[in-house]
Order: sequence, then structure tokens, then C-alpha cells
Amino acid sequence: MHEQVTAILERECAPGVLSARDGTITYQNPSAAARFGPATGASVGQMLDGRLEDAAALCQRLMDSALTHGAAQEEGRAPTGENIGITVLRLYNDSTLLWRIWEPDAPLTRPARAALDTLPIALAEIGEGGRIAHLNQRARALLSPPDAGPDTGATALSDLVEGPGRPVRSWVDDALRGYGLDKAETLRVRHADRETFVQVSLSGFAGPGSGRLLATFTDATALKTLEAQIVQSQKMQAIGQLAGGIAHDFNNLLTAISGHCDLLLATRGRNDPDHANLQQINENANRAAGLVGQLLAFSRKQTLRAEILDLGQVLSGMTHLLGRLVGEKVALSVSTGPGLNSVCADRRQMEQVLMNLVVNARDAMPGGGRIEVRTETRCLDRPLLRDHAEVPAGRYVTISVRDHGTGMPGDVRAKIFEPFFTTKKTGQGTGLGLSMAYGIVKQSGGFIFVDSDEGQGATFTIYLPAREDAPPQADDKPVARARKPARSGASGKGVVLLVEDEAPVRAFAARALRMYGYEVLEAGSAEEALESLQDKALCVDLFVTDVVMPGLDGPGWVRQALRDRPGVRVIFVSGYAEDVFGENGSQVPGAAFLAKPFSLAELIEAVKGQLE
Repeated sequence: MHEQVTAILERECAPGVLSARDGTITYQNPSAAARFGPATGASVGQMLDGRLEDAAALCQRLMDSALTHGAAQEEGRAPTGENIGITVLRLYNDSTLLWRIWEPDAPLTRPARAALDTLPIALAEIGEGGRIAHLNQRARALLSPPDAGPDTGATALSDLVEGPGRPVRSWVDDALRGYGLDKAETLRVRHADRETFVQVSLSGFAGPGSGRLLATFTDATALKTLEAQIVQSQKMQAIGQLAGGIAHDFNNLLTAISGHCDLLLATRGRNDPDHANLQQINENANRAAGLVGQLLAFSRKQTLRAEILDLGQVLSGMTHLLGRLVGEKVALSVSTGPGLNSVCADRRQMEQVLMNLVVNARDAMPGGGRIEVRTETRCLDRPLLRDHAEVPAGRYVTISVRDHGTGMPGDVRAKIFEPFFTTKKTGQGTGLGLSMAYGIVKQSGGFIFVDSDEGQGATFTIYLPAREDAPPQADDKPVARARKPARSGASGKGVVLLVEDEAPVRAFAARALRMYGYEVLEAGSAEEALESLQDKALCVDLFVTDVVMPGLDGPGWVRQALRDRPGVRVIFVSGYAEDVFGENGSQVPGAAFLAKPFSLAELIEAVKGQLE
């Protein structure tokens, strides 16, 4: 801004200087140098000494008033008896003063306004009743008032901007009485063609009680956008933490419920009269576990098995399933753009995201219609800014799911990815489908956006970072190891130290392991486990430990124990994948992970996998 001000002063006929807060001149325009002589490094008072009566005292008063109120203006008398006007404006966050000196006997009101109009700062002179006496060029461009002229005597500041709560008129009236001066308020511009915010600071134009104010405007739109991004991010983070905390507690409960149910089912045949009831308990516990998994997906704390994927192949393999999901009334179109890059993501989770988006599109068209699913590679030359997020420049593989249904208004769009938010009737949706998709995409390093207007359908678009390496061929895909159901007659060998602070979970796991022939040592905390291991005669083959516990956590105590027992295998148990696969988990080589809630069969399979 310094260069802009000096460029304007260079062209001015009237003398103008810039000074520091103490009045030391840092710049003179040609008019000032010609009129008063070179004075850079001297004070303004010294420059005017001999040309104005009591120049030093006059300049000190003007400096004090400008630094306090933002602007000041006075007349001084030359030795010849002529009047000289001086206007001082405070610039650059109080670090610089702009001095304008007017020719003898020049009228002060118009030149003062001319000084405001040429400055590269948005300024306004406000009089009694909050009416605007003058808007300079920058202010007119920023505020876009209906009357674009500089003198808008019938227009009040409250006609141009609106406050976040307190009426603007009340704020201006207080400032005219000398209260709350120089305190910036962020206000919204009423007449802008786009949403615009300004920071407004009110200062006394010629000292307290003058009945005039100088308003300084700064475009705060970018600041408000950043603030909205931060608020939205904090909101989603807080909801995610809440969802993750709920999921953690529910996972412990579900592990105990489904686990003890498994124990009963393992000892009762299909002809047992309670078998059907136990099966119902087990199935509903699994449904509850699915809901908890969706919460974990939103809070980005679930287990992701990332691999290199060709999303075109993923879509192709899902076409038949998606067709069955949408039904006969809805036409489904699936297409893949040319030269598609691969991505790194969890195949199962990405399939779940696509199913949720397609089902959501189907439900938006109760009378039938068309859904278009397309994936393509897109290159962003510059960052993409939208919906309080910034997508960095680079190559992305995009997936778009478009419907021609009912669409959604802005207030619905703003909440569409929040958990438990749904526009469906009670019993027709949990409100977790889109929040789960959001969490999976974000945990995969991507972005998801929605474009929609009421009655115009909706398009969900996912951006996933593209990889340059080729996707795996069909015969290169990893083969998942088949899970064998645990048999009550099978027997295992080995000593297991089971560490779990939740007593019901520990009771189920201990009974299950003993049922299958393992010797089990139990501990309710990491400290208790370390104390039991002080017995050097104690032989332990496997540590099975919860990750998050009061006091020392699972990875922490395991690392200590492995110093003296390096050959012991480890299984970490948790509902949070990141707890073990983050920094702590990476320091325990060879450790396996068992996600809560786990079944009896999954527990036995994990233990056998580590001991065999």
C-alpha cells in the first residue's frame, strides 16, 4: 500500500508527506519538496517551522488527534496572516501518518474530501444521524451503494451494511458520542452482487464532539470465508470425536454381547429350543455393529485396507449389483473416462461409498428416473476452493453420481454429511450413509462435494488423488484368506496373557480361549500385566491387549515387556484402527490387529494365526 499512496502523492499539486508516529518525515512528494525544501528525516514541525505560527505545537496536536481518532484537520496561520489547512490521516495499522497541506486561503471542506477520494483506502465521512456525507472511490467500489455518487447525504451507513447482531445505527450513534471508537466490526454488505463482508472502524474525524466520523473499510470476505472453513472443520471434528467416543463404548458392549452369545451358540445344537433366540440376538448385535462401523467411518477411525485400485474395474464389477439396488423404475448409466489413473483406497469401503451414493440418488427419485455414474481423471492447474475446503492442485480421479430427482435447498446441503441428519421419514434411514461416505473419502485423502438446487437433482463428486503407477491386473489382486469358523472341538496350545480393562470383554475372551484349550492369564490394566511378568519363571507365548486403557496404553506396556521377552507374539485389540496403526503401532513389529467388536471365531482365528 505504501507504493500506491506515494504514487498518488507524486501526482498531487498539493504538498503531501508521509511520517512515522513521532512525526519524522519518511517521504515528501515533489510539491512539498518544492514548497518547503528537502526535509526527509526531519519532523513535520521542523519542515513547517517559520511558515506557520507555533508549527511544532500545531503538528503535535494533529498527530495526537490522528493517532487517537484516525484523522485530524486544523487551520494554521502563516506569518503573512494567511490560513493554511492541514489534514492528517492514520494509515498502515497506526504505523504511518499521511499529511496534506493546502494552499493559503483554500477552502478546507472540498480539498479534505478530495484527499479522501484519491487514497487507495476505502473511507467514508459520516455525519449526524449516521448519514454518509462522502464516500471515496474505493468505498463506493467496495460497498456498491445504489447511489454511486460521492455525496450521498440521504444514505445512512446502516443502508449499506448490516451487523451480525447489534443494529448499525446504534453502533454509529455511540461512536458519535465518543464511545467504542477505533474498534473494528465485521459487517455484511447489503447491495453487493456476491456475499461480501467488510471490517469497519469508526474514528472521530476532527476530535471528540465534532459530530463527524471517519469510517475505514477493509474487505474481510476472504477472512470470513477462512473463518467459516475453520468453524466447519471444528464442527465436523467435534462431531467426529463424539461419534468416535460413542462407537468406542458401544464396541465394548457389543463385543461382550455378541461374544457371550457366541459362547452359548457354540455349546448348543440347532435343535436346542434357545438356538433361534440366540441367533436373533447375534444377528441384531451384528446390525448394531454395522451402525457403529458407520460412526467410525465418519470419525475416520476405522480400519482401511488400502490397495492400488482401478476405479473403472471397481465400477464395472459393481454394475450388476447397483442395477439390482436401483430397481426397475430407475435407469442406471455407468461410464469410465479414457486414460483413467489408479488410486490408493480400500476396495470394500469404496464399494460401500458408491452403493450409498447410488441408493441415495434412487431415493431422491421416488417416481423413477435416471442415475449417471462416471469416473474420470481430472487435472487441477490451481487449487479448487469450494464448500469451505481447498483441493490442492494436481491430478485426481473423480467419481460423480448424478440424479434428476428432487434436489435439495441450501440449508439441507450444508448439513448433508453430518451424522444422523436425514430428510427421510422416521424408520426409512439412519442418516449415516452420507456421513460414512464423507469419512471414508476423507480418510482416503480425498474430497467429496455436492451440487444441487431444489427441484434440479443432485450431483455428488468425489476427488481421490491419482497415482502414476499402473493399476494391478486381475490376477495380481491380493487374495483374501478365507475365514474358517471356529469349532468347539478344536484345541489350541500356548499361554495367552489377556489384558483388557473392560471386565465383560475380558470375561468373554478368557472363556473363549480356555474353551479352545489355551491357558489364559488375565490382567485388568497394563500395570497389572507388567507386574505379573516380573515372575521370570512365567512362560507367555502371546500378548492379547486392548490399545486404549487408563494409565499406560497397550503399545506402551508391550514395548516394555518385549525388552525382556522378545519372542512373544502380540495381538492388539481396539475399535480404533489408528490407535494401533499410527506411531505407536508401527513400533511393534509383527503385531496383529483385531477390531472390536469381534466374534468368537475371529478371536480364535487371530490367536491361531499368531501362534501357529
